[in-house]
Amino acid sequence: MTTKTQPIAKADTSLLSIFAAAFLGIAIIFVTGFANSQTIHDSAHDVRHASGFPCH
Repeated sequence: MTTKTQPIAKADTSLLSIFAAAFLGIAIIFVTGFANSQTIHDSAHDVRHASGFPCH
């Protein structure tokens, strides 16, 4: 009796994650490019407070 093993293709998964990361990065740059600076500052400020970092 012979057993035939087939390798599992991981190229599709890594390719999908590369495209997802690239899309997310482009979306972040696009959104921050059109937002005014006060909105970006307030968002970063709120994230610092939510993370527990003091900023004042």
